[in-house]
Amino acid sequence: MPSATRRQRAGSDVSAGELRPLVALALPVVVVQVGLMGMGVVDSVMVGHLSARSLAAVALGSLYFFNIIVFAMGTLMALDPIVAQAVGAGDDLAIARGVQRGFVLCVALSAVTALALAPAARVITWARQPAEIVPEAAAYVRVSILGVLPFLAFVVLRQSLQAMHRLAAIVVTIVGANLLNAGLNWVFIYGHLGSRALGVVGSAIATVISRWVMFAALLALSWPVLRPYLGALRRDALGPRPLARMLGIGVPIGFQQVLEVGAFGTIGLLMGWFGTAQVAAHQIAIQLASLTFMVPLGVSGAAAVRVGHAIGAGDSARARRAARVSFVCGVGFMSATALLFLSAPGWLAGLFTKDATVVGIASLLIPVAGVFQVFDGAQAVAAGVLRGIGDTRAPLAAMLAGYWLIGLPVSVYLGFRTGAGPIGLWWGFVAGLSSVALFLSLRVGVLFRGELRRLHVDDDRPAAV
Repeated sequence: MPSATRRQRAGSDVSAGELRPLVALALPVVVVQVGLMGMGVVDSVMVGHLSARSLAAVALGSLYFFNIIVFAMGTLMALDPIVAQAVGAGDDLAIARGVQRGFVLCVALSAVTALALAPAARVITWARQPAEIVPEAAAYVRVSILGVLPFLAFVVLRQSLQAMHRLAAIVVTIVGANLLNAGLNWVFIYGHLGSRALGVVGSAIATVISRWVMFAALLALSWPVLRPYLGALRRDALGPRPLARMLGIGVPIGFQQVLEVGAFGTIGLLMGWFGTAQVAAHQIAIQLASLTFMVPLGVSGAAAVRVGHAIGAGDSARARRAARVSFVCGVGFMSATALLFLSAPGWLAGLFTKDATVVGIASLLIPVAGVFQVFDGAQAVAAGVLRGIGDTRAPLAAMLAGYWLIGLPVSVYLGFRTGAGPIGLWWGFVAGLSSVALFLSLRVGVLFRGELRRLHVDDDRPAAV
């Protein structure tokens, strides 16, 4: 057999060897992401049976809550490279330090998040939202503050277990939490089993209880895995310098999340300047894009773990293979769904509404979503690979430039200066996401041409790339 053919087959074998563990890790991550989204969907559906005002209040309260807490969630994703690389190196001490410091940061971030959520009524009023929904939306947020700590503690457990390649307990927990949330909504929203009908506030109470149970259940189910790392508390987990270095890795991820959520939210607000039908069409297209995005988001999380394991083990070749396979999976899936978006936009829009005007506008936006989601998949996977390496600052710079200095200005120009209207706003997504995807992909290539070093937060060696 010619040597070139043997090398080609060997390359296929090692890629297949990386594909299986990557998919095995990515699929549960996707399930968990969809499950977390599902809790909000169930809240909206069940409270929507009360009135349109109640539905709007929950939607607005949830939007405010997640726009605030997303920074803390992103910051705790510093656990991805720290724990994954420690697992790859077989360094149990570093794993224990990382997980325990994650909980220390969780408590601090919970306090900061709660303070930011407290002025909900004033902020929502300042944002010129309808006066009739402000009291209930603010009440929803106030109750939700009680669920901040368990939600972020769940994130610590999720990221740590994900980095250890232990996801079964997370999947079981998220499925159970969704069922519990639906049942508690039935009790507290409508007033069953002796409860008063609490409406919007009842929905918030159900979610808070579900988050506490979700954290407790995941801790209990995963305790056999976590006992070696949490069974004995370590004083060095409170060391200010390692905590600061860990924040140096995590805070850029937090700001990445804020920039991304903020950019998409801003386009949604701008769409409102065109009218109600345009907002409805925008919501249909963005929901479709968000649904398909769950897959590359799962691949991104898996890529961070697989690349981190390889770097921790000192195996740069395996890290490169993991990155290549991740790009093939993430971008390949989004390319396939892009064909559906481009070929059947009217049919997809018709699944959401029968309003001819809304369907017509959505049919123009969905093909644009098909184009930008290919780039969205690429940037998500690239960000995951870079997170596994420990480079969290380059994605922050890319998203600041791509979303806010390129994408939004293009959206405003095309949407309001050229007469393109709603579709012009969406072509700004394409400009922004393609810029981010290009920069991050190039950054991955540059780093893989050099030496890949493990992160260290307990000494004077580099804590980040």
